[in-house]
Amino acid sequence: MKFSTRARYGMRAMLDLAVNGQDDLVLLKDIAERQGISKRYLEHMMTLLRNNGLVVAERGASGGYRLAREPSQIQLDEVFEALEGKLAPVECVRDAASCERSDDCVVRLLWCDVTTAMRDVLASRTLEDLRQQWQSL
Repeated sequence: MKFSTRARYGMRAMLDLAVNGQDDLVLLKDIAERQGISKRYLEHMMTLLRNNGLVVAERGASGGYRLAREPSQIQLDEVFEALEGKLAPVECVRDAASCERSDDCVVRLLWCDVTTAMRDVLASRTLEDLRQQWQSL
């Protein structure tokens, strides 16, 4: 299973805000430069993150972005789902009605277990955990 560039880049952008935005607003162009992400693509991701209450944008000459909450209060599953939607490797996990075999499909149960395991890992970690790991490198 591969995660999209939106999920990968979005996590990096959120980590960048956790690392560089403790005291000040962070300019989008600075995040783009540090993370090697196109500014235009980053704008799209920031809109998704802002709409989901994870970042705050301030306009004007001294504007920029900051996290909406402390890094320790932002779980990684929130970030992932803001960028990608509900975590589910196959459609029948997200919507059982999408497959006529859902009620008695053992393979669907496997995908449900995989989804639960991924969600548990992401929900058990915060941006603060990533920030601390980054600082220890």
